[in-house]
Amino acid sequence: MKRAVLTALALLVAVPLGAQDPALEQPPHYTVIKLWPNGAPGSAAHHGEAEIARDYWVRNIHDPSLIAFPAAPAHRNGAAMVIMPGGGHKLLVWTNEGTKVATALNRMGVTAFVLKYRLANEPGSKYSVQGDAADDARRALRWVRAHATDYGIDPTRVGAMGFSAGGELVSLIADNPEPARRSALDAVDTQSARPDFQVLVFPGPRGIPATAVKNAPPAFLVAGSRDPCCAAPTVALYEQLRKSGVSAELHMYADSGHAFNLDESDRISILHWPDRLQDWLADGGWLSPRGTK
Repeated sequence: MKRAVLTALALLVAVPLGAQDPALEQPPHYTVIKLWPNGAPGSAAHHGEAEIARDYWVRNIHDPSLIAFPAAPAHRNGAAMVIMPGGGHKLLVWTNEGTKVATALNRMGVTAFVLKYRLANEPGSKYSVQGDAADDARRALRWVRAHATDYGIDPTRVGAMGFSAGGELVSLIADNPEPARRSALDAVDTQSARPDFQVLVFPGPRGIPATAVKNAPPAFLVAGSRDPCCAAPTVALYEQLRKSGVSAELHMYADSGHAFNLDESDRISILHWPDRLQDWLADGGWLSPRGTK
């Protein structure tokens, strides 16, 4: 029975679009985008160092970047999502909380960008979460808006989605005030870094309770009720949003812990959480091209 359910959930199967759509003769091309053309501020000492990647994770990130996952033109609806994988700020869970999520969003018609941000808790790191990693997240939102036309994106429908530590970054940029701005480096820096909607998947406690929650964008929150690190922050942020009149939807799954991701659970309800996300995105109009509902 479980195998049948997993097979039926096409949203959860992270295979390239080319494998699903025979009209696409070539697999999609995924582009690496350097966020800071002249190097990230504060990273000069590590210029040129290679990233370290094994299996599902990547670390030693000193040149933050985005990987673009464009939605197929026939299905593209103009919405975009910047995805911020988790990993405790020690590494990035690159596949299960990044690239697989991007291809699932592509099937909703959403163009996705997976962010490689600097890691504050990696041994020897001098970066900070609230400073450097959050700055990378803001720069990513700005970059996507600055290049919206290139990807067929509506710059007023750019969301941020984070898992665990990545969820902390989403909350820091969506629900908290931006620190004093440095001088703009280029035209990208003139764009807004505030997401139009936010998706927090078992987010960690940084940035919660929020300090600018009244101006927060609509939010979708999901976590396991038995998650020792992230159940309480998820509920706390939802309550803040709700009491401040911000549109928010919360899903807390019974008897479930941390990092269930897209399909890493034997509970039927959790296997369907991406469907609930798609429902929420549709109800909010985020999946509808401008001028339609």
